[in-house]
Amino acid sequence: MATKFVESLTLLIITTSMFTVSMANKNWSFGFNNNYTDWWSTWGSHHQNKTHQEPRKIIVGGSEHWHFGYNYTNWAFKTAPFYLNDTLVFKYDAPNATSFPHSVYLFPNFWSFLNCDVKKAKKLADPTQGAGEGFNFVLNKWQPYYFACGERNGFHCNNGQMKFAVMPMLRPFWPFP
Repeated sequence: MATKFVESLTLLIITTSMFTVSMANKNWSFGFNNNYTDWWSTWGSHHQNKTHQEPRKIIVGGSEHWHFGYNYTNWAFKTAPFYLNDTLVFKYDAPNATSFPHSVYLFPNFWSFLNCDVKKAKKLADPTQGAGEGFNFVLNKWQPYYFACGERNGFHCNNGQMKFAVMPMLRPFWPFP
């Protein structure tokens, strides 16, 4: 009697778990991602939806743009995933009497990024390049990218949260050809 109860309980737990997982992944398509809008028609007449995402133009910071005091690490986390060939657009005001100048630096490794060591970084955009349409940077390599504002010898990076890292991923293409 006890073994029958244990078997029934185990079966119930497995069934419940499978149901829960299937409901959590209800849009999962087993890698085929076919367009079944005509599911009632005969077999083999389905047309595949061969659309895929094009590279995106992503404005760094969204509507906040590139400025002192905004948490860009948090922004990057919320905006992810980033894909190869996506373009990051850095928009910031040109230097004037009421704003601090900003720039864009690319750090070679995590430690120089973490310490905001501007001496080891490469300057990508100076304070005038972010005005208007902004400065564009294409994520064209599969590697981590470490960005920061290098103005005031790294002060904006250290104290103003003007730094973030991204790791572009390969863009998925479903269905397989």
